[in-house]
Order: sequence, then C-alpha cells, then structure tokens
Amino acid sequence: MKIAVNTRLLIKNKLEGIGWFTYETLKRITQSHPEHEFFFLFDRQFSDEFIFSDNITPLKLFPPTRHPFLTEFYFRKVLPHVLKKIKADVFFSPDGWLPIKTDIPVHTVIHDLNFEHFPEFLPKYALKHYRKCFPQYAQKASRIATVSEYTKQDLHKTYNIPLEKIDVVFNGANEIYSPIPEKEQQEVKNKYANEKDFFIFVSSIHPRKNLGNTLEAFYKFKEKTRANIKFVIVGSVMFKSATVNKILNSSPHKKDVIFLGHIDTSTLHKLLASATALLYVSFFEGFGIPIVEAMKCGTPVITSNVTSMPEVAGNAAITVNPYKSDEIALAMGKIFSDNILRDKLIKLGLERSKNFSWEKSANLLWKSINKVL
Repeated sequence: MKIAVNTRLLIKNKLEGIGWFTYETLKRITQSHPEHEFFFLFDRQFSDEFIFSDNITPLKLFPPTRHPFLTEFYFRKVLPHVLKKIKADVFFSPDGWLPIKTDIPVHTVIHDLNFEHFPEFLPKYALKHYRKCFPQYAQKASRIATVSEYTKQDLHKTYNIPLEKIDVVFNGANEIYSPIPEKEQQEVKNKYANEKDFFIFVSSIHPRKNLGNTLEAFYKFKEKTRANIKFVIVGSVMFKSATVNKILNSSPHKKDVIFLGHIDTSTLHKLLASATALLYVSFFEGFGIPIVEAMKCGTPVITSNVTSMPEVAGNAAITVNPYKSDEIALAMGKIFSDNILRDKLIKLGLERSKNFSWEKSANLLWKSINKVL
C-alpha cells in the first residue's frame, strides 16, 4: 500500500503538542510496517531526522502553510494533485487538515475543537478558516482518531459524527521523562531558579492556557505564605496577551517569575523533575501531554477540572476550577506545605503515567488507520 502522510508539523527544533504526536507515532508505525510505502509530504525543507526508515519517500511541496489561507490552498489544491500523481492508496493527516477533493480514503486525527468553544482566543482570520474547514474535514474523513474520550464525545455532539467512526488514541510521553537525583535537582534550581524551589508552567503562551489566572494564583500564594519560591514559565509565545502583561507588571512578586521561552527536551526534563509542582490549569485541552510528562518525572500536578484534563490525570493530581485563582493558590499551598500529600501525589502520578506511552499510541493509531486501508 502507498500511504501518503501530511508531515508539515515535523519541523526541526520546533516540535510541540501535535508535532510530537506526529513524530512519535509515525516513527514507530513506519519502522514496524516495512510492507507499506510511506510518502511524507512536507511543506518546506525537511530534516533527515524525520526520515525514520527506508520505506519513506519524502516530498517537499509548495507553498509553506504559514497562514490559514495558504494552508487551505495547500490542502484543497496542492495535495489532491500530488496524491493522484503518486497514486496513493490512502491519505493520513495527524493534524486534522484534509484534502476535500480526493477520492481515496482519508484518515485524520482531530486533537480538539477548542476554536468552537473559545473563539475569543483565536485571531479572527484563523477562526474563520477553522470553523469553515473542520466540520467539512470531520465529515470527509473515512475515519477519525482523537486523543481523549472527551474529544470523541465533543466531535459527536458538535459535528454530529457517529461515535463508531471515531477511535480514541491517547497521547504518550517521551521516555526521557523520569525522576532525577536530588543533587541534580539542586543543580537545576541553581541554574534556572536562583537556587530556589519553583513551580513550573509548561505550554505555549496562549490565552487558552490560562497563564493570567495562574500568575494571579501564584501571587496570592506568595502573599499568604511568604514562601521563597519561584515560578518558571516554559513555552513559546503564540499570541501576545495584554492581560498576562498587566498581571505580571502590577505585582510586587514579578521578580519571582522566570520566563525561559522554548527549550530543548533534555532541559525540560530536568526542570520538570526538579519542580515543586506543575501548574497546568488550562481552560480547554484535548489531552494535555505535560500532565503525563510531569507524572513520569515524579512531580505533583495541579490541573483543571474541565474538558479532558480530569480524564488524563485520574486520581493522581489536584484538580481545580481554572477560573478561580483562589482555588489554584490553595492547591499550591497544599502541595507546598503537606509532604504527605506531596508524596502521595508523586506515587499516584508515577503509577498513573504507566497508562500512557508512545508505543501504545502508535499501536492504537495503526489499528485505526488499518480500518481504512
């Protein structure tokens, strides 16, 4: 079989959420199935590190999909022509986007429908294209995979997609994430947090990620406890937020907030494994990979009690209302002051994280793809 794959999110040194899902699952699927030929379709110059096996033929297409308008043109005009030219038997897209004008079976992964529920968090030009295209893609797909039971139900309710057409393929976490010795933890604190303990936020800086309320909660925690602890923020800035800047600059504790931006996986591992707790209280998530990454590191997690996050965290995290900074601050105080609770969450998190691995994800995804081959 000739399987064409949308690999436009495999960008060297810029892998995030869906990019990591694409990388980790495709690496395993292509290496495990030499009987099939895979065509990796890139929209810009690609790195050889993404050509995982000899049964992959990479193709560089045009134009680069750096704007929703170009992305729509790429999938509506460019890909149908390419699929016909290479005589593909099936097309697989790990990021939700699909070519409408093709007669071959198409399989896609729709990670979430955040734009349907929080339209105010996206630029108008992007929102218009998402809301126009994704209902069409969901209907067009021969089969859909998604990363949580929550999103499966959301697709069914929002787009009227039959439940039997949707498979749940949970995310995994990089095997590098694991606990590290206390000595190494202190070295990390010395290097990145002025020798102090720290809470950590790991995500792109986007309004949906709720950094504003998280910062406010950190300040309330500081005011109540006077604890000498820092707040380390890791992630690329996707959309500028006046709210975040206002909260940051108006607090006497802003000197305790450390922005690191985008960092490599090895550094993130060490930071997560050295943190007092992960603060991951988004308004909306299709899954929430950092929850699992932190648990694998033996780091307690505070996360939201909405959308998919309780499903991922199970009983191994403190779940809070993301709209209530007082509630987030209270959870921070509990983890900071209660060693028995902290040790319990670490133990439960390590056990819970065993349910998620990229090996399991790849196997589930291949079973889903195989239904349309």
